[in-house]
Amino acid sequence: MIDVSFTGNPGDYSLSVTVASPDIGCESYADWLEAVSKDGELLTRRVLLHSHVDEQPFTRSVGGLHVQPNDTVIIRAHMSVGGYGGTVMRGTVSDGFTAAEVPPDFASDLETQVPLPTDCAF
Repeated sequence: MIDVSFTGNPGDYSLSVTVASPDIGCESYADWLEAVSKDGELLTRRVLLHSHVDEQPFTRSVGGLHVQPNDTVIIRAHMSVGGYGGTVMRGTVSDGFTAAEVPPDFASDLETQVPLPTDCAF
């Protein structure tokens, strides 16, 4: 994770996330990015339908982030092989986001929560 930015209004934001991932094709690629509350609740997720081997880093957006400007949000990416990893960003809409550490098992149950990718296009 390299950068996070927001647009919208309190209670209804969209976020843009820039990710650098070690994609090698459908065998291993960043298959989603998500926003999670500090309590581990999935706030929104963007499923990625293909690898980004030739587009690094890449930026994708997702809406439906229903938080207030001072709510703490954790942004992270998921790899199809290996699960959650890489840099995690933590912060608020009002104060911005910085790289952060979260426990390896933080909200690990979200790996099985829909929406989930069903296939990799390329």
